[in-house]
Amino acid sequence: MKRILFIDRDGTIIKESPPTYQIDSLEKVNFYPRVIFFLTKIAYELNYDFVMVTNQDGLGTDKFPEKNFWPIHNHILKILKTEGIHFSSVHIDRTVPEENSPTRKPGIGMLTSYFHPGYNLEKSFVIGDRLTDVLLAKNLGCKSIWINPNFFVEEKNLSIEKKSLKKIIALETDSWERIYEYLKYSSSKRIFQHKRKTLETNVKITIQLYGEGKAKIQTGLGFLDHLLEQMAFHSLIDLNIHTIGDLEVDEHHTIEDTAITLGEIFHQSIDKRGIERYGFFSLPMDDSLATVALDLGGRSQLTWKTKFIREKIGEVPTEMFIHFFQSFSSSARCNLYVHAIGKNDHHKIESIFKAFAKALKMAIKKNITNQLPSSKGML
Repeated sequence: MKRILFIDRDGTIIKESPPTYQIDSLEKVNFYPRVIFFLTKIAYELNYDFVMVTNQDGLGTDKFPEKNFWPIHNHILKILKTEGIHFSSVHIDRTVPEENSPTRKPGIGMLTSYFHPGYNLEKSFVIGDRLTDVLLAKNLGCKSIWINPNFFVEEKNLSIEKKSLKKIIALETDSWERIYEYLKYSSSKRIFQHKRKTLETNVKITIQLYGEGKAKIQTGLGFLDHLLEQMAFHSLIDLNIHTIGDLEVDEHHTIEDTAITLGEIFHQSIDKRGIERYGFFSLPMDDSLATVALDLGGRSQLTWKTKFIREKIGEVPTEMFIHFFQSFSSSARCNLYVHAIGKNDHHKIESIFKAFAKALKMAIKKNITNQLPSSKGML
């Protein structure tokens, strides 16, 4: 579903022009500081549709002739478009406050088409400098980003206390840089949950790909818990894993199904638009050196060049490490190359998991294109 930024024009993209507040000459067009730079970054990096919603009091009347409005308005849109800032729709209300028109912000009369299953209003925002913009967000079921809230203008026919809108206002700021940072943060902070239950295991995983590296791992195998904690910490992926397996039989099903479920949720949660796709990292740990390279291109393949001397590390059979990565590669649909050398088996496998984490972090990193990283146009 599409997420939308409903963006006010005057006071948000360009500065207000008191006392008439009519932008009817080029001399009055002054863009809000750094708005073009950060709107461009939002357009390229984040997945939002831009919709302009503006009240233009009395447009088309003798007090505000259309011949004074359209050349200026189209000039503003042209400048924005040359920087990659495209508005899918522009909604302009011409009424004055005394008319109490349902099309005038905070009314939603012009915006009813967005109440559609194709749009995710709950994850959308209204960005504006007026109280009417905040109330528009409330009426749409969005959140509000209130820009320049300290320059508060009391609007006619509106008597409402600011504190009553606390749940609606997601951010108050006078900075477009701060708006960009907030939207980027909120876009990436998506939490996914996945369960896989068989007659042998019951696995529950919660993941947040762009997190802080927090982990809560319970598989019943202490050394596997330790390795997965290292993976979370060094990838900055928040990871909760709870596995109940038939350890009374052996460790195989627990390790295998944990890896399968982890790969499945990773595949489900990643938005591949704008990711780097490839990750590679070499990591030393005392006597050991591990190299991991991966491709999130949709194909499954594991190349494993590592040998162990010990039969087990902790409660984990060393033969299960290749099976763990094979299961992950298959369900995450990624290519994996793993190579490690060294004398100490503990160091070798721990360096592998750390290098794997660093490679994942590199591969899921977002760039400015917001395009699928494939010349084929699909992954």
